[in-house]
Parts: sequence; C-alpha cells; structure tokens
Amino acid sequence: MKFLLLIYIDPELLQSLPPHEYDAQMRSCLVHADALQAQGTLLMSQKLQPPASARTLRTRGGQPRIIDGPFAETREILAGFNLIEAANAEEAMRIARQFPWAAYGSIEVREVEDLQAERERLDA
Repeated sequence: MKFLLLIYIDPELLQSLPPHEYDAQMRSCLVHADALQAQGTLLMSQKLQPPASARTLRTRGGQPRIIDGPFAETREILAGFNLIEAANAEEAMRIARQFPWAAYGSIEVREVEDLQAERERLDA
C-alpha cells in the first residue's frame, strides 16, 4: 500500500527556530529519509517552494480562474511530501511519527489510490 505524508508547517513556529536547530532537524530528517529509501519504504520525497510562488487554478462554469498564491486560507502551509510504501495505515502513521515536522504543524497521512486499477476499470 502506498501512503502520501503531506507535511504542513506553521511558518511562524518554524521561523522561531534558531538556524542551527533548523539545520540539525533538516539534516536528521534527510539522514532518516535516506535510511527509509534504502529500505524501500520511502519512494519519493520533496520540499516545496513557499506558497508565495504558487498559483491556484480553479475552473467554474467552464471558465478558468488563476490566482497567485495558495487558495486556502490557513495558518499552516503545505511544505512538502513523502510518498511511502507501508503494509497498512498504522505502519504509515508510525513512519510519519519519525519525522520531526509535526512539532511545527501537522503531517496528514493519506492512502494513495491505485490509478492503474481505475484506468482498467474505465478501460482508459
């Protein structure tokens, strides 16, 4: 089973960290990610650019509307993600708890649907 760990952070909490502590957290996270990748558990991991660089597309009534920045009004921002392989939701949550970022926001754990099965179902 594949799970997506969506990393949300509160920028104010993260910015309150002294730079050397942030660097230590990030270094530890990267070492941990490398270990998970070597085990075959971590399939992909990326850090996202700040929301100010985002553009949001929304189509209503056939008309596209593009908004600079994120659409959602929230204190926390989507900062990155990890795509993992886990036996079940409990194991995925155990893996998520090993990352430090929940202390600065939250980590949403979602099972990834099998898009190939959907293609086959739709004969697409």
